[in-house]
Amino acid sequence: MDIKEFIRTIPDYPKPGIMFRDITTLLGSDKGFRAAIDGLVALHEGAHFNAVAGIEARGFILGGAVAHQLGLGFVPVRKKGKLPHEVISEEYALEYGTDCVEIHKDAVHAGDRILLIDDLIATGGTAAAAVKLIGRAGANVTGASFVIELPELGGRQVLEAMDIEVLSLCSYDGH
Repeated sequence: MDIKEFIRTIPDYPKPGIMFRDITTLLGSDKGFRAAIDGLVALHEGAHFNAVAGIEARGFILGGAVAHQLGLGFVPVRKKGKLPHEVISEEYALEYGTDCVEIHKDAVHAGDRILLIDDLIATGGTAAAAVKLIGRAGANVTGASFVIELPELGGRQVLEAMDIEVLSLCSYDGH
């Protein structure tokens, strides 16, 4: 099954020249959603992880389902100010400004091996921030998987330079 059959492309969103890859159509399809989750799980067959982390917001949907399939707990990587307990934060650069992700201080344990999940990897900025954040909490992201990869934007290389295996279900040329 070609996972791209379930992904809608919206031209010029959020600005002219961008081809937005919309996975809400994938999530809304029983066959597409199952294929995506089964595919993400299959990418790591035989690997050992202690937990799955997902990046807000689509990474929650995908990562939660992957964690369930693998019989593991789930770590939400949230935007600043969304978690109610003690947090650690990681700020990262955006095209115009900065953003911040957070996890609870007790979300992971020293030495844990974490699988990071999100819907898309482009420049790798958010994923790299999540990796650094989880590392500062004492755990190690040893694998990262995405439904979609935009290879021209270099996110894979950013994570691989951090010694993380990067896998994706499909890729698209361009932005």
